[in-house]
Amino acid sequence: MTPLNFRSLDLNLLRVFDEVMAERSLTRAAHKLSITQPAVSNAMRRLRDVVGDEMVVRSGQGVEPTPRALALWPPVREALAHLQESLAPGHFDPATAESTFVLAMADATAATLVPALVEIIEREAPGISIRVLPLTTRDPRRLLEEEAADMAVGYFPAALADLTARAQSGGVVAFESRRLYDGEYVCVMRQGHPLADAPLTLDTYCAARHMLVSFSGRPFGFIDEALASLGRERKVVITVNQFFTAGRVVSGSDLLTVLPRHFVPVTGIADALVQRALPLDVPAVHVDALWRRRGPQQAAMTWLLQALARSARRTFPGQDLHGTP
Repeated sequence: MTPLNFRSLDLNLLRVFDEVMAERSLTRAAHKLSITQPAVSNAMRRLRDVVGDEMVVRSGQGVEPTPRALALWPPVREALAHLQESLAPGHFDPATAESTFVLAMADATAATLVPALVEIIEREAPGISIRVLPLTTRDPRRLLEEEAADMAVGYFPAALADLTARAQSGGVVAFESRRLYDGEYVCVMRQGHPLADAPLTLDTYCAARHMLVSFSGRPFGFIDEALASLGRERKVVITVNQFFTAGRVVSGSDLLTVLPRHFVPVTGIADALVQRALPLDVPAVHVDALWRRRGPQQAAMTWLLQALARSARRTFPGQDLHGTP
C-alpha cells in the first residue's frame, strides 16, 4: 500500500466516514449530510483506497464496519469533535444541530425514559437522532472508552463506587455521572399464582422457582448475593437478558422474577401480573447517567443530560431529583 500523504487527504472523507459509522447506513448518512447516496458511496470508495481497507461491508439493509474501521472510528470522531469545538467553542444549538447520540441502556430504562425523550427531541431538536444499544454490563466504562456509546444509563453501583474512591484518593477520573432517578425492585408473578394471595416469606420465596434477568448472562444476580449473605439460596431455572422477556414469561408460568417497580406498568401486561415486596433487604436502585469526561462534546452532552433529566422528572414527578440539572 502506498504510504498515506496526509497533506493531500480530503478531510471531508472523514466526516462522511464518521456519519456512516454512526448510522450504519449509506442512505441515512447521506440524509444526515444533505448529500446524495452515490456521493457517500464515492467518498467511502476514495477513503477505502487511501486506507487500504474495505471499511464497511453490506449487511441486510445497511452496512457493517470492518475491524480496521472500528479501530479508526474513535480517534477520527474525537478529532472531528475537537475541530468542531475549536471552530465553535462551547456552542450547541439543539434547534439546528444534526447530531446522533448513542445511548446504552436496558429495556426497562429505555421504556421509562425514551418516550418522554422523544417528545423533547421532536419539539426542540428535530435534527437530533438517538440510537439505543442494549446494555449488557453493570460496568459500561469500557463501552464508553471504546466510543461504542456516548452515554450509558443504568444501575452501576460498583463502577460508581470505584470512580468515587479514585476521586477521593486524588486519582484521575475520566468519567462523569449524574443521578437521574431512584427506584426499587419487587417480586413479580402471574395473577392466580399459588403465592399471589399469601404472605411472601423468605422460606416460600426461596422454595419457589425463579427467572433471573442478567444483562451479562451470569446466572447469579444481586438478589442471589443478598440471599447468600443470609445463608440462603433460590432455584433459578432460566436466565434471560431483558426485563420485557421476564415479564412475559412469568405472566404465563409459575416462575417468580424480580423487576423494577416502575417498569411493571409499561410492560403492557400489568393487569396479568402481581407485585409483592421482596422478603429480604436489597439495595435501592439508583439509575445514573455515565459518560466520558472530555472537552470537545461537553455542550452537546450537557444538553443530552438535561433532556434525560427532564424525561425522568416527567416520568417520576413526585421524586426529588436534586442531583439532576
